[in-house]
Amino acid sequence: MVRIMSSSTTMNFKIDKDLKVQAKKTASAIGIPLSTLLNAYLIDFVATGRVEFTASEQMTPQMERIIEECEQDIAEGNLSGPFHTKEELFEHLDSLK
Repeated sequence: MVRIMSSSTTMNFKIDKDLKVQAKKTASAIGIPLSTLLNAYLIDFVATGRVEFTASEQMTPQMERIIEECEQDIAEGNLSGPFHTKEELFEHLDSLK
């Protein structure tokens, strides 16, 4: 059982500036202060001991672009490996420098 205390404290952590702006904007758009949203996530984390991530059923334009690039690389044979040992992998990575 999670006990919610009546006193509050400040928690500081580093986050990408653009991500913070986007998160505040998104939270505001649904009518929830970002601090309330973060508190809810922490309460759930403490109660369940789990971290869950969900993926949107729709692909983002960025994900579509990445997949298209990967498919093009595969079609053109722009592949690396397979590597049978970690040494082979490291040699290949060093050759890319």
